[in-house]
Amino acid sequence: MATIGFLQPAVPKQTAKEGYGMTEANPFNDKPGPGGGDNERIPTMQRILDNPFLLLFLGVVMPTVFYLIWGIMEIISIPIAK
Repeated sequence: MATIGFLQPAVPKQTAKEGYGMTEANPFNDKPGPGGGDNERIPTMQRILDNPFLLLFLGVVMPTVFYLIWGIMEIISIPIAK
């Protein structure tokens, strides 16, 4: 079946690393498998960007605070009438 480039189904090419299950040992992989190995700490920025509710909260609160500060600065800069 002839297909156009972007309509072509995305089928990954098989490599020597594929074909090993999650519990089987993979001789081609030098990293520990799932559930084993080092317990690496997730970076802070990744934890922030992975949380959609925190992003929503920050997206509402930060502009609000900046506009409040800007408004207060504008009010303070108005000269007093005589």
